[in-house]
Amino acid sequence: MLTLVTGGSGSGKSAFAEDKVLSYGEAERIYIATMHPFDGESHKRIERHRKMRAGKGFETVECYTGLKKVVLPKGCVVLLECMSNLVANEMFEERGAHEQTVQEIMAGVENLLQQAAHVVIVTNEIFSDAVAFDREMDTYLKYLGKINQEIAGKADEVTEVVYGIPVQHKSVKSQGYE
Repeated sequence: MLTLVTGGSGSGKSAFAEDKVLSYGEAERIYIATMHPFDGESHKRIERHRKMRAGKGFETVECYTGLKKVVLPKGCVVLLECMSNLVANEMFEERGAHEQTVQEIMAGVENLLQQAAHVVIVTNEIFSDAVAFDREMDTYLKYLGKINQEIAGKADEVTEVVYGIPVQHKSVKSQGYE
């Protein structure tokens, strides 16, 4: 089962995604961390997320690029946080996929789905601003938008978290699976 969780910064999407993973029971829980710790702010965010996960049974796997190479325990439950960071890493890091970012990340998502019983992916809603961006940012938005659309298309559930309130856009119930 694939779940996509989106929302703005500080919306509560991380807490919702963790609760979603916990709802799957006692399976082995893997947290795929994609934020590359490069400055003080990123270290603070990482520490905050670690504290949120404390005592919930997550094993952390750091993956900044190359998601398709991640090897997981069969039947585990995965929380990937977050797609927005992974896209930036693939685009801009030396070992990244650059122009092949969309294809590489989607191959990585397929890799996770082949190994895990459940995959929950967190992404950011950053498309609401009516701001003109430079070419690199436009490319980033294009790639992230394409990836979010492809994942949403494959997903069993898509939830947007707004002010801590989950809004279902696609659900197992609405598709007649339950």
